[in-house]
Amino acid sequence: MIETVFRSEDVPSAERFARWHEMSNRKHAPVMIRSDHKADFQATTRNLDLGAVQVTELTFPPVYVSRPPKLIRQSDPETFAVWLGLRGTMEIAQGGRCVELARDELVLYDSSRPYHGRADAVTGVEVEFFRALMPIPSNAIARITAIRIPAGEGIPALFHRHLIELIRQAPRFRPADTARLATITLDLMAAMCASLIEADNCLPPETRQRALQAQIHDFVLRNLGDPDLSADTIAAAHQISVSYLYKLFEQQGLTVAGWIRQRRLGRCRRDLADPQLSQVPIHAIATRWGFTNNAHFSRLFRAAYGMCPKDYRAIRTPSKGVSPQRLADDSPGQA
Repeated sequence: MIETVFRSEDVPSAERFARWHEMSNRKHAPVMIRSDHKADFQATTRNLDLGAVQVTELTFPPVYVSRPPKLIRQSDPETFAVWLGLRGTMEIAQGGRCVELARDELVLYDSSRPYHGRADAVTGVEVEFFRALMPIPSNAIARITAIRIPAGEGIPALFHRHLIELIRQAPRFRPADTARLATITLDLMAAMCASLIEADNCLPPETRQRALQAQIHDFVLRNLGDPDLSADTIAAAHQISVSYLYKLFEQQGLTVAGWIRQRRLGRCRRDLADPQLSQVPIHAIATRWGFTNNAHFSRLFRAAYGMCPKDYRAIRTPSKGVSPQRLADDSPGQA
């Protein structure tokens, strides 16, 4: 278990704001915080400790935040942080720029330079990591702090989905997962920053390769239902050769077709175990996830799970009883 949770409701009302403030400053770069809601501060924090990377989902009422030069001199962990807004609006100012963020927008800021901001009642995800882990020079990163980064497409969208999946899967992760999760999070962060300043040449080859692998996995997962999904379409979408695509998967001990098939079967298994889908015909579920031949799907399903889809559904969705637990079909941390 690498997740810790703080709920203000578990603390006496008079202590809630102070406890939340103290915990925030212990986990992240210290800041000064004031709020008009101290009397009954309602906040929740879920922290995913990945070692060099901290991923935290936060919900809190309106606050004002500042990190002045005096506080930086007293304590500077030398970190970068990224905020992803999920609900409400936040404003942050640093380096002569001020930006107001809404839902599904990102902003980057630097603990070594003064900043201040305010937030309405918000929910968001913050990622904090040591500056030394960013392969792009700090003076280049300074050009993209306190700017609005829409997360609707490209690498920012992939990074958005990655963060949401990290939070969703957090209770399932084990300490052995932290290094891999931290690496892919940092790779996507660096790739996003490089794309914003058009400095892909600043990235080490292994970072570019891992970021490309993550983009390809994400593309496949978003297109599993397309029966025409193939090595050719994947390679074309990412402007690489099919042979290089095969090489990327070989480095992971996989084949392109095998990875697609495994994910499709996993999604079918998940849907067959869902009582809310119990009236959906099995062939419709198979078609939904890219299987066009029902007999072929049944053979693959039996080979993978040891029983035919009909029998699996009967076991997992009995006519009476509680809803079965949904099965995870993707590896931890994959978008």
